[in-house]
Amino acid sequence: MKKILLLFIVASLTLVSCKNPSKSQHAASENTVEITHSLGKTHVPLNPERIVALDFATIENLNQIGVSIIGMPKLAVPAHLKDFESNDEITNVGSLVEVNLELINELQPDLIIIGGRLRDSYKSLSRIAPTIITNFDTSDPVGALRKDLENLGEIFDKEGEYGDLLIELEHKIDEAQKTIQDSDKKALVVLHNRGRFSAYGSGSRFGIIHDVLGVQEAAEGLDTHLHGTRASSEFIKETNPDILFVVDRSAAIGEQAIDVEIIENELIQRTNAYQNGKIIYLNSEAWYLSGTGGIESINMMVDEIWQAYQN
Repeated sequence: MKKILLLFIVASLTLVSCKNPSKSQHAASENTVEITHSLGKTHVPLNPERIVALDFATIENLNQIGVSIIGMPKLAVPAHLKDFESNDEITNVGSLVEVNLELINELQPDLIIIGGRLRDSYKSLSRIAPTIITNFDTSDPVGALRKDLENLGEIFDKEGEYGDLLIELEHKIDEAQKTIQDSDKKALVVLHNRGRFSAYGSGSRFGIIHDVLGVQEAAEGLDTHLHGTRASSEFIKETNPDILFVVDRSAAIGEQAIDVEIIENELIQRTNAYQNGKIIYLNSEAWYLSGTGGIESINMMVDEIWQAYQN
């Protein structure tokens, strides 16, 4: 009889426990937020203190609200983020495409944020700490930025600050569009890497030029793949853009920069862009490395295109 009574008491306590979670369980729930991203849903601690940011755009966005990080890739860091590279309190954990998992684990992060280049490492990083991936949408780059800032705003309770930054950016875009829509100049954007060109248009990684700012395309129907459409000096001459925007991948990743004399060869000199002094060498670090979702870089990018249409 005593044994039966004991079992009944244990069962009752277990049932009560299931129906009434402990204070610690409530605290855990109240101190996290569920973030939805392209690789799933992740429960992230509110106001995490130990953050590893594996994407330059994220570092920009966190810096806007004064949030510190403890780890980042320190290979080919853009010039406007050099203070982070030289900060000895921030551990170098690799590059944008390959990171040291063991070192990241030793840092004991509360949150890891990755960019698309580390997509395949998501599961491994998630075993170390809650991990989220930034948004990347070539069809709506500003919308992707908005989602990233909304997520960060929710995590750090900074929705208002990020909202103000977005309003400022959208106002700048509106003003740039007004200038650009009054022009009939057509543009072509090319990526140069180790002597080779790739051309990009609407819907591509550099599609913000056409899809957001409204620049007319000098060549339509280009491949939207990240590697673009293979191009050549002959292709550029035949396309004959009024403005030629050039992104130097080699310089962006710390290799030998473009030799302008090689770029502006005899064929390129026959284009309207060359003859009108409209070959524009863009800030390659922003366009190639951090402009996939960094609000500072996207502001730089809008400024560069807008400037090309102001004179």
